[in-house]
Amino acid sequence: MSLFRKFATVGVATMASRVLGFAREALIGAALGAGPVADAFYAAFRFPNLFRRLLAEGAFNTAFIPLFAKEVEGGGFDAARKFGEQILAVLFAVLLVLTALAMISMPYLVGTIIAPRFVDIPEKFDLTVTMTRIMFPYLFCMSLVAMLSGILNSLRHFFLAALVPVLLNIVLIGVLVAALQTGLPPRDIGLAMAWGVFASGFLQLGFLIWGVHREGFSMRLRMPHMTPQVKRLMVLMGPALLTGGVTQVNLLIGQIIASAQDGAIALLNYADRINQLPLGVIGIAIGVVLLPELARALKAQDMDNAAHLQNRSLEFALGLTVPAAVGFMIMPGPIVNILYERGAFTPETTTLTAAALAAFSAGLPAYVLIKVFQPAYFAREDMKTPFWYSAIAVAVNIAGSLLLFPSYGHVAIAVATSVSAWVNFALLAATLWRRDHFRPSPTTFRRISLIMLASAVMGAAIWFSEDATRPFVDNPVLLIRVISVLLVVTVAAVIYFSIVIATGAIDRTALRRMVRR
Repeated sequence: MSLFRKFATVGVATMASRVLGFAREALIGAALGAGPVADAFYAAFRFPNLFRRLLAEGAFNTAFIPLFAKEVEGGGFDAARKFGEQILAVLFAVLLVLTALAMISMPYLVGTIIAPRFVDIPEKFDLTVTMTRIMFPYLFCMSLVAMLSGILNSLRHFFLAALVPVLLNIVLIGVLVAALQTGLPPRDIGLAMAWGVFASGFLQLGFLIWGVHREGFSMRLRMPHMTPQVKRLMVLMGPALLTGGVTQVNLLIGQIIASAQDGAIALLNYADRINQLPLGVIGIAIGVVLLPELARALKAQDMDNAAHLQNRSLEFALGLTVPAAVGFMIMPGPIVNILYERGAFTPETTTLTAAALAAFSAGLPAYVLIKVFQPAYFAREDMKTPFWYSAIAVAVNIAGSLLLFPSYGHVAIAVATSVSAWVNFALLAATLWRRDHFRPSPTTFRRISLIMLASAVMGAAIWFSEDATRPFVDNPVLLIRVISVLLVVTVAAVIYFSIVIATGAIDRTALRRMVRR
C-alpha cells in the first residue's frame, strides 16, 4: 500500500468523524449557544480529553509505537505479544489509580486547573464538577483504545482505529436529537451529553478489542511488573508527556484564561472544531501512518526510504493545509454562519467565533508540520529534544495569551496558540536540518513554492469575489447562504488544484493512483 493511500485510508475515516463532529457541534450550538451550560460542558470535556491526548495518544503512543513496531520487525508476533501484555498490565493498573484519584479530587481540580474563574459562579462550578466526574472514565477507555490502535497501526491496519472515534459523535448526536425533541432544559442536556461521552468510551474500546482479536493478536491481562521493556517505555514517555500533546496543553491554558470571559470557552471550542477538520484529517493521518513506517525504515537502516517518507509527508501536509488556512482566514464569517448559526447560536456569536477561527487558522500549517517533523525524533527514540521545544512553545503561548487577553479577549488565546505552533515547528525543523536527519529535497522545495503560489492566487480570487457574493452570503434564507458559500469554495478549489496539478506541485501520478483506488 502506497504512502498516499495509507494517508487517504486514515483521512477518510477521520473525515467521517469530523463531519459528524460538525453535526454534533451544530446541535450543541443550537441547543446551548455560548451559554453557561455549553461553557461547563466544554470545560469538563477538555480535562479527560487533555489526559487522553497527553497520556494515551501523546506520550504513550509516541513511545509505544516505535518500540512495538521494532518488536514486530525484529522478533515477530510472539515477541510483540509478550511486550504488549507487559505494557497492558501496567497501563491498566495506572489508569485505575489515576481515575479514582481524579474523581475524588475533582472539585479541587476544577477550581485550580480546569476553570478557576467558575468558582465565582457556584451553579456553573458545581455543574462542571459533576460532568467532569461523569466523563473522566472516558480517559480509562480511550487510553486502552490508544494502545490497541497503536498495535493495529503497527500491523499496518489503519482503518478501524481511525474510524472508532465516529462512535462518540454518533452517541452524542443521538443524545442531542432526543433532548431537543423532548424539550429538556439546558442543564439536563449537558448532563445527558456527559453520560453519552461515558458510554461512547466503552463502545470504542469494545470495537478495538474485537479488531485486535480479528487480526489474531489477542492479549491476556497479567499482573503488572516493571520489566526492562516497561521501564524503557516509561523513560521514553516522560518527556513525551508534554511533547505529544502540546496543542492540548495550549488549549487547556487558553481555557483557564478564557474562564474569565463569559462564553469564551464555548466560542473557542466552536472555532477550534472547524480548524480541527483539516488538522484532524491531515495531521492525524500523517501522525498515524508516518511514525510506524519511519520506525521500520530506520530499524532497517533504509535512509533513502526514510527521506522519501518525510518528503512526501511534507508535500501532502502543505498541499492541503495551506489552502485550507487561507480560506479560513479570508472568509471565516460565512463558514461559521452556515455551520452553526441557528437556534441559540446568534449572529453575534457567529462574529465572535469567526474572529477566533481566523486566528486559529493562521497556525494551521504549523500544527500539521509538527506532525510531520516530530516522528523523525520519536522514531529515533529522541523524546527530549521535542520536549524542550514543546516547553518553549507552551511558554510562548502563556505569555502571549496573558499579554493580549485584556485587549482582545478570546481571540488573543487563538493568536497565541498559533504563534506557539510556529515557534515549535521552526525549532523542530531547524534541528533536523542541523543534524542532517532531514533536509527537504530540491523537488520538495519546488513543490512547496508552487503550493504557496497557488494558495496565494486562490486567496486573491476569494478576496476579490467577496463584494459580489456578499448579498448571497448575508441572505436570510439558509439554503441560499449554503449554496453561495459552497460555490465560492468550489471555485477556489478548482483554481487551486488546477494550478498545482498543471505545475506538478502535487505528484500527479500519486494523486491519479489514489483517486483511482
